[in-house]
Amino acid sequence: MNPEALIAAAALICFGIIISGVAFGSAVGDGTVAAKAVESISRQPEARPNIFLFMFLGVGVLEAVPFIAIALSFYILLVVAKVPAIVGALVK
Repeated sequence: MNPEALIAAAALICFGIIISGVAFGSAVGDGTVAAKAVESISRQPEARPNIFLFMFLGVGVLEAVPFIAIALSFYILLVVAKVPAIVGALVK
């Protein structure tokens, strides 16, 4: 096995780990925010509009993290590791 193939394989594995970790973390965070919002509304129903506002703000901020992580993982995959060039060279 040549070193270029090893670099391509490691970059693809790291890409998958990053994407799955970010998806799992974001899902857990969204679930926690929604659960706490429902709990807060059940305790104080008259504050429902304010709770919903802050819940959606929290979820919006929380959803920015996966987009940043996906962009960074694509940067690592395409620019740092140069996987498409390595795969193209291996196919020839």
